[in-house]
Amino acid sequence: MAAQMTATKVPEVRDITRIERIGAHSHIRGLGLDDALEPRQVCQGMVGQLAARRAAGIILEMIKDGHIAGRAVLIAGQPGTGKTAIAMGIAQSLGQDTPFTAIAGSEIFSLEMSKTEALSQAFRKAIGVRIKEETEIIEGEVVEIQIDRPATGTGTKVGKLTLKTTEMETIYDLGSKMIESLSKERVQAGDVITIDKATGKINKLGRSFTRARDYDAMGAQTQFVQCPEGELQKRKEVVHTVSLHEIDVINSRTQGFLALFSGDTGEIKSEVREQINAKVSEWREEGKAEIIPGVLFIDEVHMLDMECFSFLNRALESDLSPVLIMATNRGITRIRGTNYQSPHGIPIDLLDRLIIIATSPYSEKETRQILKIRYEEEDVELSEEALTVLTRIGLETSLRYAIQLISTAGVVCRKRGGTEVQVEDIKRVYSLFLDESRSSQYMKEYQDSFLFNETQAAQMDTS
Repeated sequence: MAAQMTATKVPEVRDITRIERIGAHSHIRGLGLDDALEPRQVCQGMVGQLAARRAAGIILEMIKDGHIAGRAVLIAGQPGTGKTAIAMGIAQSLGQDTPFTAIAGSEIFSLEMSKTEALSQAFRKAIGVRIKEETEIIEGEVVEIQIDRPATGTGTKVGKLTLKTTEMETIYDLGSKMIESLSKERVQAGDVITIDKATGKINKLGRSFTRARDYDAMGAQTQFVQCPEGELQKRKEVVHTVSLHEIDVINSRTQGFLALFSGDTGEIKSEVREQINAKVSEWREEGKAEIIPGVLFIDEVHMLDMECFSFLNRALESDLSPVLIMATNRGITRIRGTNYQSPHGIPIDLLDRLIIIATSPYSEKETRQILKIRYEEEDVELSEEALTVLTRIGLETSLRYAIQLISTAGVVCRKRGGTEVQVEDIKRVYSLFLDESRSSQYMKEYQDSFLFNETQAAQMDTS
């Protein structure tokens, strides 16, 4: 018996509250603006780019007002100048209620549907519908719960629930589903609960003040509320926020809302969308719903082709259109699908519709501050000398390359038993990992040793 007890291992309990991923823009918390829409030098993870952030703040206020839709913004600048960071800052500032959809320009070519359908779905995901409806609820304080279990152990459970308000008290018969819901929510005598009559959903509001002295010890999360007044049955207005795309999917599939979980939405017929648009317009006139124009962010927009740009031109004129924010790092380049060149690889007629925000390269002080934010985000300790060297590397190569060296230098530091990254750790990873210019130099020196070397042929078209 003792041998069995020693062989039995206690399962390891892991704390899952801190399991999280660190992304390229996970340090961005907002645009870092004050109440007058003036950008602070360093705030909410944003550094520098004062003019671009000031312009983005004005766009943000337009989006929050919700009355302006179909506007298009282009964030243009060199690689590594914070274009995506500004878009992420807008998304963080909007909060949960305003829809924000982000896609890359190349995404629409890898889906099993037409390009225009993929863009249509992206547009509809970025438009929210806030639907208001009245529902009947039962709200009261639990006086007593009686659950009768069959003596045999099998069969359906039955029970009674006694609820009261300040004016009345009623006993309700419970079925097996309601008993399961009550046990799942851990409802006990003294709790103030609401029950949705339509769905049977139980929501625990808190403990009644009259039961505050029942126990000597209470959890920190215990919330006390007053016993409800009036009648037990009440009518309450409930607000749901869904995207137009979710409504499209639910109405275009035989399995209804379960199609949202299957992932395979496929192409949605235009007739379905027209019917939904008409119904949403009807709800708006009746005051049952309101449209929330969100944001569609298309990164690397120069990857779209002529058909996509033509679709965007038309889609922006629609009443049901979100605010479109695009980003590109291209200069004058070829429009995909044509032989014509244009600024940013975007047709001139679409450029006329855009508000263009320009980003500029970071200064040495700003580069140092960004690297400081990033090594704190990645939980790596850097000495002042190492940070100075890393800043110089960022200015001479690129900011992205310098950021990549932070985590790799952290690994080298831990392997040698150190707690703080020193200059020698930076030098070591700098020698191990090439930047773009050193890699190009290496290719030029040893180009004859590589397979399929075509430098003698015509220069490769990278547009």
